Amino acid sequence: MARSARAQEEIRRFLAIGPVQVAELDLDGEEAVLRPGPGSPPVTPGEVFVLVRRRGRPVGTLLARVPEGTDPRAVLGARARAEYAGVDAGGTDAGGADAGGAVEPSRAGRAGVDAGGAVELPYASVVVATRERAGQLARALDSLLAQDHPRFEVVVVDNAPVTSETRELVERKYAERVRYVCEPVPGLAAAHNAGLAAVRGEVVAFTDDDVVADPRWLTELTAPFAADARLGCGTGLILPARLTTPAQVLLESHGGFAKGFTPRTYDPADPPGDEPLFPFTAGRFGSGANMAFRTEVLRSVGGFDPATGAGTAARGGDDLYGFVRVLAEGHRLRYTPYALVWHHHRETWRDLETQAYGYGAGLTAYLTAVLVNRPALLPAFLARLPRGLAHARSLTAVRETEEAAGGMPGDHDTRTHPWPRRLSRLQRRGMVYGPVGYLKARRALRASVREAR
Repeated sequence: MARSARAQEEIRRFLAIGPVQVAELDLDGEEAVLRPGPGSPPVTPGEVFVLVRRRGRPVGTLLARVPEGTDPRAVLGARARAEYAGVDAGGTDAGGADAGGAVEPSRAGRAGVDAGGAVELPYASVVVATRERAGQLARALDSLLAQDHPRFEVVVVDNAPVTSETRELVERKYAERVRYVCEPVPGLAAAHNAGLAAVRGEVVAFTDDDVVADPRWLTELTAPFAADARLGCGTGLILPARLTTPAQVLLESHGGFAKGFTPRTYDPADPPGDEPLFPFTAGRFGSGANMAFRTEVLRSVGGFDPATGAGTAARGGDDLYGFVRVLAEGHRLRYTPYALVWHHHRETWRDLETQAYGYGAGLTAYLTAVLVNRPALLPAFLARLPRGLAHARSLTAVRETEEAAGGMPGDHDTRTHPWPRRLSRLQRRGMVYGPVGYLKARRALRASVREAR
């Protein structure tokens, strides 16, 4: 595709962005403990993106420069203590009031919900859909099998495989610890549905093959289900595992996948006053790399629409579809920042272009899917349409570097970051294409079902 001289200059300017190190800093104790991010080398002088923890739980991030000749732990520790002096974190998120609702981590997993607030964690299943990425998958599985949750299973869904590499990896390295399922129909939603059909857990969690899960991820993600019988869905925090390329830095500066550090419950019986488009702005709730559902609830709404998601003509939107369908049935959704996965963002400018187009397409494709499968939501959707169009324009607005001085990694869920004109245009083109892509995907799905018969 030909690019204008202006677009080429814009790309060159953003490709000049330097790498940023990733680290985590625990403020418990008299001295801060500094560790490199998953798969990262020890911290050295330069720009550092830091996850700050208290009592082991994420409470915020910061971006700081470590000068030459200084101790990174001392520099970053002082900065973190200054910014997060009054911030504390409790135990396992049990889904209570947003300002608290915590229970003691050591007591999680005991029977029932007792007077002390301890919860019995539900038996959980983790589904990882993958396709021809055995190296990344192994890294993800190693982190999942190291979870501190007392009762869980892991299911790998091999989506439309071309080789036997994934099956061989699971059988050779993980034996009885991981179950293997093959789904011949291409598409992330089809793979997730195959996993949903196979799981045995009360709660089913989904993540991607390009993540590293924090050891307490599954505990934190599933605990709210034990405390709230009306909870149908949970989502968690997604942070970058690496920020070594300009594309990765730019994506994270755009807000990345993180939804901030404040736990929040979304209740269709009490719509949030600050979300006038609720529940149709599902991207505010979380992302598919870190989500969980009460298994019986997700099955009752038919799972994910198989004509959505990566690997189909719709390009994405399967996770957002699941969120809205569950909320539309009256179930609550809980976002908890304490359930953390580290995501390996795409590395190249071309990857970022593909992602921008896919975001736009997935957004309107999932909305189309929701209205096709749940036409009763059409009046509510039409009532919100004018504001929705304004929201879409703000999501894809062009922001030049000089207009977006605050746009750096860590500015979660803000719209002050730089966003190149070319990526903005690709997002908007994707939005126009999304409904068409969804209909194409439905036709392709029907054809594949006929062929299978």
